[in-house]
Amino acid sequence: MIEAENLTKFYGPTAAIQDVTFQVERGEIVGFLGPNGAGKTTTMKILTAFFPPTSGTARVAGYDVLHDSLQVRRRVGYLPENVPLYMDQTVSGYLCFIAEIRDIPRAQRKARVAEAMEECGLLEVQDRLIGKLSKGFRQRVGLAQALLHRPEVLILDEPTIGLDPKQIAEIRQLIRNLAGDRTVILSTHILPEVSMICGRAMIINKGRIVAADTPKNLTARLQKGFRIHLEVEGPDQEAILGALEGVEGVRCVQRERTLSPKAAAYLVESEDRRDIRSQLARTIVERGWGLLELRAQDMSLEEIFLELVTEEPKEDSAQESSPFV
Repeated sequence: MIEAENLTKFYGPTAAIQDVTFQVERGEIVGFLGPNGAGKTTTMKILTAFFPPTSGTARVAGYDVLHDSLQVRRRVGYLPENVPLYMDQTVSGYLCFIAEIRDIPRAQRKARVAEAMEECGLLEVQDRLIGKLSKGFRQRVGLAQALLHRPEVLILDEPTIGLDPKQIAEIRQLIRNLAGDRTVILSTHILPEVSMICGRAMIINKGRIVAADTPKNLTARLQKGFRIHLEVEGPDQEAILGALEGVEGVRCVQRERTLSPKAAAYLVESEDRRDIRSQLARTIVERGWGLLELRAQDMSLEEIFLELVTEEPKEDSAQESSPFV
């Protein structure tokens, strides 16, 4: 559905993105992650035919963003970070205006507007001024305008930014419901959002894609050892645990507990991915400590992200040789 090959964009002498290559299949929800200035917005603006790449190619629904930009625009719904809304219009009036400039046939406009409002949960506020709506409902209006022309591809830039927890949960569920027939690219800096919504993550850093896979596969590739979350009550646990055979390292992750001043939580990593949970449990019991919790723990998406974006590339062609792309 979306194919990008060697996309490069220069702003004067500065490269915003370089040799960006990826594919997104029909019906996928893909999270697009990266630090500020990494090239996320530039990539999305190229995919929406907002401006052309300096070099490279991109195709959306089979159409080239440079040579068939009008066809691309007809097939893409775009929600920018700052939604361009007219605060003095009603919800239905604004969506009717967008339907008109989207060149939706007059006979279909009323039905399309009603369909988008129902899909985005806006029927109850359709006659209210947009300027009087909460931030959450304004985001819904932004999603509705992106859906009016029934696009095959949705590109959403920080769709939950500035929302309260309840609104965030509602927008996330709405995005899940939009997938299936549509392909969704979700740009966000909220890493748990990707785990909750997306089937795959693409991570961009310094203008290059450094990883593109499911969070589970990224964990398997990046996690060097078997990791265990351990909560135990007893004296001097860290040094004793670190000296056990097969333990690569021990890190205290929490000392303040309300139940006991001697309890602490540790992240224990084993050598060569060995499962040493039984050995840890035996040691704790033999020493008379209190075992409060012991479980395997994978790397979080946040840890994966930080490892990928803070690691210095060994050479300029790091993207080409990376096993994660």
